[in-house]
Amino acid sequence: MRTAAHLKLGEKAIIEDIDNDHPSSRRIMEVGFTPGEEIELAFEPLFKDPIAISIRGTIIAIRKSEAECILLEHDNVK
Repeated sequence: MRTAAHLKLGEKAIIEDIDNDHPSSRRIMEVGFTPGEEIELAFEPLFKDPIAISIRGTIIAIRKSEAECILLEHDNVK
């Protein structure tokens, strides 16, 4: 399944689920990443980590390893 770690700069997608088995899943949900929300990769630095994701009008920087627990819907990637 595709995750938020695989988004390209400017690409938007809808969160399908959060992988609860991932060690960062609770923190990711606490900062606002929940199923049904649209996210966009807003910034990706030269060395690819951390990435900045726009969600609900806020930009949040997370590590790519944390973004692996954000599972995306297949049909709603823009």
